[in-house]
Amino acid sequence: MTAKLSADARKKALTALDGWKDVPGRDAIQKSFKFADFNAAWGFMAKVALAAEKADHHPEWSNVYNKVEIVLSTHDAGGLSEKDVALAKFIESVA
Repeated sequence: MTAKLSADARKKALTALDGWKDVPGRDAIQKSFKFADFNAAWGFMAKVALAAEKADHHPEWSNVYNKVEIVLSTHDAGGLSEKDVALAKFIESVA
């Protein structure tokens, strides 16, 4: 089982992640991405999906045309974990 981040670790992680914000009422983080068009958004999602599947850690997300909304939380940890931080860093690298 994955451990939930402590308050200090969570604060440090959020400081290091560009533009990720707390989800009100949840122990989760979120970020919105905007791309040139649907194909660019879908390509981004495909890259993230492959990495998420490999890590066995899947985002909550939605896509409307060129916009992708992503929420990260580790359900079996009951909140934000290092898995979420690692996936968020990967997401940033391909955005």
